[in-house]
Amino acid sequence: MHKVNIALVGFGFMGNMHAQIYKQLAGARLVGVADPRTELVHGKLKELGLDVPVYDSLPELLTARLEVEMVDVCTPLDAHEADALIALESGRHLFCEKPLAPTLAAADRIITAAKKAGVMAQVGHCIRFWPEYQALRQFVREGKGGRLLSLSMTRQSGRPEYAADNWLNQEQRSGGAALDLHIHDTDFALALLGKPCAVQSRAVFDYSGPAHIFTLYDYPDVVVSAEGGWNYPAKWGFRMAFQAVFEKACIDFDSGKSPTLIVTWNDGAPEPLAFQTPAVGESQGAGGNISSLGGYFNELQAFVACLLSGAPPVDATLEDARASLEVVFAEIESARTRRAVSVGGEA
Repeated sequence: MHKVNIALVGFGFMGNMHAQIYKQLAGARLVGVADPRTELVHGKLKELGLDVPVYDSLPELLTARLEVEMVDVCTPLDAHEADALIALESGRHLFCEKPLAPTLAAADRIITAAKKAGVMAQVGHCIRFWPEYQALRQFVREGKGGRLLSLSMTRQSGRPEYAADNWLNQEQRSGGAALDLHIHDTDFALALLGKPCAVQSRAVFDYSGPAHIFTLYDYPDVVVSAEGGWNYPAKWGFRMAFQAVFEKACIDFDSGKSPTLIVTWNDGAPEPLAFQTPAVGESQGAGGNISSLGGYFNELQAFVACLLSGAPPVDATLEDARASLEVVFAEIESARTRRAVSVGGEA
């Protein structure tokens, strides 16, 4: 079986998670890592049972005698554009962690470069691939619960102190919780319902930027809200949840409960709702705010399958990622101005 040869740039929390997945993903082969902390990364790879060369930079890796078909960008947000363009201009396929870029102009340059190179690209909006969220999308598609009336989403985290050089808490590098954390739920709303007409937000701002944001999304026939913040004490933990109310049922998800996913029909009692989880287990000491590999495995498996089949991605595309960036930027503007901001969705 052919395997896609992959170079990974950036070996923090997310790079570590992705390396663990490539070790288990049948169609993938990790052939090199680029990260200036070479000794540290060598040690982490050894702990994972991976014997992979480490280079100071992506250009150095790409000029080494390695066969690289795909570059996986897991560097901090402020390095995404440069690393993505290096990968694309070298003719490699691109997987880039979310958010795609720190500005819409940077996102546009990445999209243009990908089209010019004629390669495939996907962005790490993993919630589209998270098992419980996939189950909700399927439930909506099947229409068994009738019309979706409302959707509320929550994403809460202790202060992220695990990032190298504390870059997540530097607004100019991460965009704050609104852009790094909350964008997951914004992106899921777009995946499920398309772009809203407008957004209205309020936020708590601190030294990391918009650290806790609350948003109402204006859709013509469904009420949608999302809350996301990381201004909790560092050891508070992590929680993601949603509640979807339909004409005939209600679905509740809470990552801190077991079972995590519950459906309650109008004439019945709450019961577990089945969903498919890949058999990949938990992360081995990657740090960060979550240990499950499931959604990350699903997204990388989907992209590797595209590369093996030649069929371009249909979910979490560069264009999808740009649209989510546009909406989150509108949310931040709304929170700063305390006014609703139009984002051009269909009324």
